[in-house]
Amino acid sequence: MRYIGIYWKAVQACRDSPSGRLATYTLPITRRGPPVLTTRFTTAVHVDHPIVLGGMGVGTSPQLVAAVSEAGGLGILGATHQTPAQIGEQAAAIRAQTTRPFGLNFLLAFTDEDHLAAGLAARPPVLSFAWPSAQQDLGAIFARAHDAGALVMHMVSTAADALRAAEAGADVIAAQGTEGGGHVGQMGTMVLVRQVALAVAERPVLAAGGIADGAGLAAALALGADGVLLGTRFLATAEAPIHEKYKQAIVDSDGTDSILTDIPDLAQGRVWPGAMSRVLRTRLIEEYLGREWLVRQQQAEVAARLARAREIGDVANGSLGTGQVAGLIDRIEPASALLRRIAQEAEDAIAHRLASMVGVPVGSRPGP
Repeated sequence: MRYIGIYWKAVQACRDSPSGRLATYTLPITRRGPPVLTTRFTTAVHVDHPIVLGGMGVGTSPQLVAAVSEAGGLGILGATHQTPAQIGEQAAAIRAQTTRPFGLNFLLAFTDEDHLAAGLAARPPVLSFAWPSAQQDLGAIFARAHDAGALVMHMVSTAADALRAAEAGADVIAAQGTEGGGHVGQMGTMVLVRQVALAVAERPVLAAGGIADGAGLAAALALGADGVLLGTRFLATAEAPIHEKYKQAIVDSDGTDSILTDIPDLAQGRVWPGAMSRVLRTRLIEEYLGREWLVRQQQAEVAARLARAREIGDVANGSLGTGQVAGLIDRIEPASALLRRIAQEAEDAIAHRLASMVGVPVGSRPGP
C-alpha cells in the first residue's frame, strides 16, 4: 500500500501502569488507499481495522462474519446455539468466503464439552468467550484454545473480571458497558473501558457498548482501548440474519426505548451469571414487566410467542436485543461499507478535529 504526504504518530499515554507502557497507533495524515489505524489489536490479530463484529447468538451468520473479515475487520460467529456439527459447517462456510481471520464465540455458562470441542476442532484464528460461571476454570479453557492455535478473546463487564481473564491467559479483553444490547452488566462503557485499560495494561482492550461510528472508535482509543466491538450496529446491515422489520426497528429507535430485563431469559429457561438483557421495550416486554412470575408460569407459551415473532418479524410481540446506540443508527447498509466508513470517520476525527486541538496542523509533523 502506497501513501503520500507526511506521517505523524499520535502516542497516547493511556496505559498508566508501573511499566509505563503506552498504547500507540500510527496514522497517515495524507494517504492513498483505504484508511488504516494500527493498534496492538490489529497487529496481534492481523486485521486492517480495529473493528470487531460481536459474536451475537442469533445475530451473526457466515455471510455477515465473512463480510466483516473480508473488509478488514474481525468477524465473529456466535456458536453457542449451534450444534457441534453446525459449528464445523459454519466455520467451513466462512472460510469458503474469505481467507481473512475470523472467530467463534462461546457463552461459557451454556457451553458443554461437545460444543467446546467442536469449536477447537474448527481451529478458528480467534476463539472468543464470555459470561463464564464462577466455577469454570478459565485457565484450562484458554490453554486448550491456545493449543488449538487460536488467539483468545474474553468479554468482561467489570475490571475484576478483566483481571481474572488476564490471569487465565486471555490475549485480548473486550470491556462491554451497560449501554450495549443483549446481555450486559451494570457499568457504563466510558468508565469501564478506562478501568480495564488500566487494570490489564499489558493486553489489548476492545471497547463495547454504545459505539456505532468513527467518533466512538476515536473515543475508545482515547480511553486506552485498542479497538471496538460492535453488536447492535451490525444488526442493521444487509447481511445480518434477522428479519428486515427487526432491522428497521433499530433504525427507528431513538435510543431511549430499551430496557434491562430478564424476561427473555425467563422465557427460555436460562439463568445468566450476573447479566441482565438490554432489549427493545416492545408490547410483549411491557406486558410482563413486574409480572416476571407469570413468565415462569407461562414459559412455554411466551417462548413460542417470541419464536414466532422472530420468524415473521412481529416486533411488537418479540424481543430484540438492542443497545442505546440505536439512537445513532439511521440506515441499513452493507457490512463492508459500514466498517470502512467507521474506520474513515475515526481517522478523520483524530487527524483533523483532535489534532487541531493540540496544535498539530494537518499534513505536518508535530515538533519534538
